[in-house]
Amino acid sequence: MRILHLISQRPDSTGSGIYVQEMLRAAVDEGHDNHLLAGIQSEQMPEIDLLPSSQCTYVEFNSSALPFNIVGMSDVMPYASKRFRDLNSDEIRHYEQAFGNALCQVIDRFAPDIIHSHHLWLVTSLAARMFPHIPLVTTCHGTDLRQLRNCPHLRPRVMSGCRNIDHILALSPAQREEIQREYRFDTKKISVAGGGFNKNLFFQENKPALSAVRLLYAGKLSKAKGVPWLLKALASLEQDNIHLDLIGSGSGTDFEECVKLAEQLGDKVTLHGQLSQSQLAALMRKAHIMVLPSFFEGLPLIMLEAIVSGCRVIATDLPGTNYIASILESDHITLVPLPTDPGHDCVSPEKESDFVADLARALTESITQTRKEPEVQLHPLASKIDHFSWKAVYERTHQAYSLLL
Repeated sequence: MRILHLISQRPDSTGSGIYVQEMLRAAVDEGHDNHLLAGIQSEQMPEIDLLPSSQCTYVEFNSSALPFNIVGMSDVMPYASKRFRDLNSDEIRHYEQAFGNALCQVIDRFAPDIIHSHHLWLVTSLAARMFPHIPLVTTCHGTDLRQLRNCPHLRPRVMSGCRNIDHILALSPAQREEIQREYRFDTKKISVAGGGFNKNLFFQENKPALSAVRLLYAGKLSKAKGVPWLLKALASLEQDNIHLDLIGSGSGTDFEECVKLAEQLGDKVTLHGQLSQSQLAALMRKAHIMVLPSFFEGLPLIMLEAIVSGCRVIATDLPGTNYIASILESDHITLVPLPTDPGHDCVSPEKESDFVADLARALTESITQTRKEPEVQLHPLASKIDHFSWKAVYERTHQAYSLLL
């Protein structure tokens, strides 16, 4: 089978980028022919070691054709980016023209049997309109659903092609319902593929001696991820032997606020910046508790990676986190009430103190349990966690390929 993998942003650095690489890895292992078409910043090549350069095509931003930063599916990306809501009509035209030209060149040269795109958004819509004769499978990552709400002026362009997608892969049952509701797809076109973790990178080892309970956050440093309130909750704890590894990057005032709050905590926090997956995995194996105070997630891969690394997990109660918790049924997972209405990225002033208090309470309880049981044993989860392995995700994805072909 000849598979064209399509993503409009970098195929690394974010959850959807990791997802693309894992689908590529599995397809390569299965012996399929693959080609990757992705967006990049000019002269900033992504870290892709799965395909030779001849099997990768990149649409370059900050170039003569696209003289602006890469447009991110999230409004805050871990690298310099532009928001879809800020694109003017000329920029949208150049954006679609650049990806349209790249699609024509790749399809003419590679002649794919199937296209697997990521995000129910502009480039997927473009591919569906331009090449209706090629079966198209699209993975929804959740950020596309948010962009649909945040950019109503782009809805007609998105819908014009996306309604013709042959099959959609959702991350969870709740997301499947949301996709059906927002895009009005036939439910028979949508299946749940889920998300996964890399067993070769993320696994459990004995934790280091418990001189301090080690907390970990990994992701964008932004308000939408709840990082400022995590740092405020940590500052409110009357405990000395705790340490937070803060992993990730960001941009703008959100990032500056996160860094300022982290610096106020002194040696209780280490700012690591953006790390590779192997570096993250090494820190995860040393951590006792992973915290994800986000206001929005599709299916958070970081939660799965933490669980198999032997961490307790504290996360906001979102459809994706709830889905993982419902399958694993583990008392090592604590869900904190979401402090805002779904779709909002910030806490209202009247709810801020309650959210900080909820996080602080969850932190205190998990720290107490960690000190009682410094070596967390997750062996009973082994059979359940396999549902979220990349192998299982790819098998569900491949079923969609086979159905269409």
